[in-house]
Amino acid sequence: MKRVVLVLFIGVMLFSCKTKKTIVTKKPKNNTEIVVDTKEETKPKETKVYANATEKYIGDFSNIAQSEMQLYGVPASITLAQGILESGSGKGRLSVEANNHFGIKCHGWMGKKIYHDDDEKQECFRKYKDAKYSFRDHSLFLKDRKRYSKLFKLKKEDYKGWAKGLKAAGYATDKKYPQKLISLIERYKLYEFDKAVLGDTYVKYEEPLNTSVSKEYTVVKGDTLYSISRKYKVTVRELQEINGLSDTSLSIGQKLVIKP
Repeated sequence: MKRVVLVLFIGVMLFSCKTKKTIVTKKPKNNTEIVVDTKEETKPKETKVYANATEKYIGDFSNIAQSEMQLYGVPASITLAQGILESGSGKGRLSVEANNHFGIKCHGWMGKKIYHDDDEKQECFRKYKDAKYSFRDHSLFLKDRKRYSKLFKLKKEDYKGWAKGLKAAGYATDKKYPQKLISLIERYKLYEFDKAVLGDTYVKYEEPLNTSVSKEYTVVKGDTLYSISRKYKVTVRELQEINGLSDTSLSIGQKLVIKP
């Protein structure tokens, strides 16, 4: 009779605990003990698969970029695009060995350092314990320097203005730096991260250009900013401001917006 009751009891336990893992151990003869492990079976974690290193970079750091936008006002799209460009989507030496995603140099830095060839050989760069500190220094680098103050007067949706403004303020020496940032933002739709932060206040930004009197000019061999300004009856300064140029250097094939 006792055995019948025991069998029924085990049956009920198995039926009522479908999602549980049940382990039964038996002691020799007439001393049967039931041990039930009530731990639920754990499902293996899903690993997200990305199409390329850039998409993985965005997945890894978009939350940090949005947090920095909320705290310091630098558009997340700009931060991500700069990080992608300057760190090689997280594959560059500075980002791998020093968690430095923006190529920020020492400038009185008291923490750990790494030396790397840049504009000059073996320049000093900051080394961070975690990449998030690199993102914070990037925000502070822009926020605390007067030459970037004009950027913070732009609309947060105006990623094109930010990209051109960074070049004009001397952030990078690459003449095509603004175009590279804009291309990344539009290719990977990084402006969606700005939109998520701004919420209901987000308004898609349109450049204030009158297309009926504006055109695009492609630089050819022999062109100078002065010769182009004379041709279209504008000043060199106006061309620089419209196109985010900090000097008069041009490269063959470069696109310039002309607004007579």
